Amino acid sequence: MRPLLRLAWLAPILFVMPVCLPPAGGLAAPSPIRIGGSSTVFPVLQAAIAAYQKAGASRQVRFELKETGTSAGFRQFCAGQLPLANASRPINAKELKACAAKGVTFLELPIGFDAITVVVNPANTWASSITTRELARLWNQRATGSVKTWSQVNLDWPNRPIRLCGPGKDSGTYDYFNKAINGDERNSRSDYFASENDNELVSCVASNPEALGYFGFAYYQANAKRLKPLSVVGKKGVAMPSLASVQKEAYVPLSRPLFLYVNDKALRQRPELQKFVTYTVKNGLKLVKQAGYIPMPSSTYLLVESKLYRHVTGSAFGGDLPVGLTTGQALQRSLESIKKPEFR
Repeated sequence: MRPLLRLAWLAPILFVMPVCLPPAGGLAAPSPIRIGGSSTVFPVLQAAIAAYQKAGASRQVRFELKETGTSAGFRQFCAGQLPLANASRPINAKELKACAAKGVTFLELPIGFDAITVVVNPANTWASSITTRELARLWNQRATGSVKTWSQVNLDWPNRPIRLCGPGKDSGTYDYFNKAINGDERNSRSDYFASENDNELVSCVASNPEALGYFGFAYYQANAKRLKPLSVVGKKGVAMPSLASVQKEAYVPLSRPLFLYVNDKALRQRPELQKFVTYTVKNGLKLVKQAGYIPMPSSTYLLVESKLYRHVTGSAFGGDLPVGLTTGQALQRSLESIKKPEFR
């Protein structure tokens, strides 16, 4: 089943459960569970909310789900304004300090994998594969205002103008792609169409035969007839973005883990939040696959449940992006904390 991503541009999106109003003088309905952050992970939470409601969640549970970009989500999360943030990269050092300054402790829960997908318009007849060196030549900060044609990227490609479409600076995809391709998460050209809304990036590429863009795998999957993916030539050779290439750890360096971040105080104080997060993790394999991403092994979701149950707080990545790690290594690092003696 393909995710309903074409509706995602309606951000902010308000998911509202039917509410039974209490009698006069009765208790007010609980405040909604506010969720924000990554547009990449947005479809997973969208699927989780729909499934949770269908499974018979309390009629008084309401959700507010917004796609603002990972960085914007972390700003709200570390300010104590969100109990739950989704992210397409781990929390960074600056955000860790912001959370600490506000006394926000959290659980970092891996939920699945993504393959950042480089796409062109289906009318493009010359490009079917691109190397990481060519991607750097195209997207590096030094390319701003100077690399303007396809032939400047690859001499075998035509001398035609190139239209670029990519995530904005608040996107975790922006950070991860630039760290993986250009060596630093802020090392990106600035003269391109930028948006934290991946559906806008899909339209940018789909509407222009000269366009190239990059975004999360699910958005390609949901729009496969409108886009053409490129294979990426990295250290492990050539690989297409796919479930198999990510699970076999062949799609490098553009495969990455996806996360949920949960405010620990809110988790302890709000039973409705604890029930929803537990449901999402317990059904993670199905939900991630339904949303168009790559699920983790079923045994790994049990370990994530254990991390949630034991309230193992903090980040396993120390503020760094796990670029260069295999998917297995990234998972091992994110879950190694539950192996410590105090959590055995």
